[in-house]
Amino acid sequence: MKRALVTGITGQDGSYLAELLLEKEYEVYGLMRRKSALDYGNVTHIKDYIRFIDGDLTDPASLVMAIKKSKPDEVYNLAAQSFVGTSWTQPLLTSQVNALGVANLLEAIRQAQPDARFYQASTSEMFGRVQEVPQSETTPFYPRSPYGVAKLYGHWLTKNYRESYDMFACSGILFNHESERRGHEFVTRKITAAVAAIAMGKQEMLELGNMDAQRDWGHAEDYVRAMWLMLQQETPDDYVIASGETHSVRDFVSMAFSTAGITLHFEGEGVNEIGIDADSGKIRLKINPQFFRPAEVELLLGCPKKAEQSLGWKRIIDFDTLVERMVQKDMQNIK
Repeated sequence: MKRALVTGITGQDGSYLAELLLEKEYEVYGLMRRKSALDYGNVTHIKDYIRFIDGDLTDPASLVMAIKKSKPDEVYNLAAQSFVGTSWTQPLLTSQVNALGVANLLEAIRQAQPDARFYQASTSEMFGRVQEVPQSETTPFYPRSPYGVAKLYGHWLTKNYRESYDMFACSGILFNHESERRGHEFVTRKITAAVAAIAMGKQEMLELGNMDAQRDWGHAEDYVRAMWLMLQQETPDDYVIASGETHSVRDFVSMAFSTAGITLHFEGEGVNEIGIDADSGKIRLKINPQFFRPAEVELLLGCPKKAEQSLGWKRIIDFDTLVERMVQKDMQNIK
């Protein structure tokens, strides 16, 4: 039986990955930070099948102990300060977790379990001000947030440990992936939760920032499968995981409202844009300048060809289904 240690196991990706590993009969260990109130988050429904270990990416000693205790064949580093917006208000914390935390974990593996296979959760935000479209494994990076900068450190350090110490270390450059388990601070979940509330008479209006930002969206359930596949290969490498399609925030909003049975007409531009309910005439959407980023990433579009050809990976859940599932889940939550 294989053993896997997953950091960030209570989050969106961690929960889907834990389910996948349990299905494949792994012994699953999850690193958890101590909190005043015990919270298993997205793995509450499978917590009895996971062995939890106290630890934190900013505490090197705890990581060494976690590696020694779990003796993992595979380590998946999904823990992070994961919200781009917060990285501007907490840049030092973001760096300590997303950058130095990777160094702490890699060094713990090198010292305590050097044969373990390592997966680092990199991100499309490292491309930032994109240098080419679509973005592939060879596209130059140009991060546009403290989050992207910190993630880039972790990405390059993973490559450095692979080349310096002959460790089996991979990075997955994952483009935006959402799900019904996404945190409410992320724009996609903010949209679907608000749309569900509006459709059910619990809320009047949704406020957003840049509606023109374009993203390559997929479902987390598909993307964690790619993580696992990377660690099953003969040689370690880095892969872009993406849908190969791009949609604007406006597209996401339209699809979400349509799923809830509401047709929006958009009027105005920029901060003056509004979305009007075609049936009631009410304004359901307004633009709020405070939700704009200090430095915007306008377009992200990934090229997943390498992953498709080398890993045999293919996404299953398309954009429309992703949005529909999220809206329907939020409507169920309200009911």
